Amino acid sequence: ASVWISRQSKRIMSISIGGVESFTTVDFPHRLAAVLFCRGCPLRCPYCHNPELQMFAGKDYISWETFIEFLKTRQKLLDGVVFSGGEPLAQAELRSAMEQVKSMGFEVGLHTSGVNPQRLAEVLPLITWVGFDVKTDFDNYGRIPLANGKTAEKCLDLCLESGVELECRTTLDPRVIKKDELLPMAEKLAAKGVKTYAMQEFRPHPNDKTAPALEQRTAFFTDKKMLERLRGLFDEVIIRRA
Repeated sequence: ASVWISRQSKRIMSISIGGVESFTTVDFPHRLAAVLFCRGCPLRCPYCHNPELQMFAGKDYISWETFIEFLKTRQKLLDGVVFSGGEPLAQAELRSAMEQVKSMGFEVGLHTSGVNPQRLAEVLPLITWVGFDVKTDFDNYGRIPLANGKTAEKCLDLCLESGVELECRTTLDPRVIKKDELLPMAEKLAAKGVKTYAMQEFRPHPNDKTAPALEQRTAFFTDKKMLERLRGLFDEVIIRRA
């Protein structure tokens, strides 16, 4: 993994970087940001769009030092940095990395599936906004290899309790969530206090040999009655089509 040594503590900090997006207007709402893609994810979602980032082993895209040098050239130009992945909460030194970025004047965003409540609790005070992947109803997380619905729900509750800006989103893969399950799940999220919800169309990866047919994937977006009921549950409903 990449290494950074704090001048203050002389402590070695490591974080594994799988990629970087130098500029985005969509990954951190209302902010200009860079995205750091962390290597490694403990989940195996069938619709994963970045399967090359699932493995923890491998050569880093760039070193942490190089990323920090890049950020120095973007101070006062970018508003924030989004930690994405992979799964950032799988990085043992996530808090140290976020502290370093925040100390440079950047706001911090996080994309997560909620795999580690303890680590999330450590970093939430540093974070402005969270994009939280709700895979399906928490009781149905057994459909996803290695996923734990109780853990994910605990992480969502932590986000809600913290008051951080929050967007919940679901990638609508019929293998994971069925069309008639979407509204009941959304009702539970709204009851918890979720205000912003995004529906994301599933785009099959070229290596996905079991992807559902197009008509199954798009059926979520053609049911006008269901969409109207969803919009009544949240302050904002975002629809992201492929």
